[in-house]
Amino acid sequence: MNGLRGMAWLLVFQTIGELLSRGLSLPLPGPVLGLVLLLAGLRFAIVREPVGECANFLLAHLSLLFVPVGVGVMTHLALLSQYGGRMLLVIVLSTWIGLAVTTLVLYGTRKKA
Repeated sequence: MNGLRGMAWLLVFQTIGELLSRGLSLPLPGPVLGLVLLLAGLRFAIVREPVGECANFLLAHLSLLFVPVGVGVMTHLALLSQYGGRMLLVIVLSTWIGLAVTTLVLYGTRKKA
């Protein structure tokens, strides 16, 4: 029962984030705002304990969440064979660019401090 309360808290924070994002026309997506609000909410035991139980349940069954992705890949295997090389190139390049930017930002902030 506590796990359901945790799921309810997650949905409440996401909904509040969506309402803030759309209502105030903010440039951030609603789920991101919801996560920031959740981070603040995790300081309170009334939120932390149910969300922790829900998170443990979801992590225990994480492999089930990959089934739809696998089915989608199998369904569109022709597209993967057609664009797979380009997709691989984009994934590798974006990963390397992300690592380089993170390294430069870390190096820049450490040098100033």
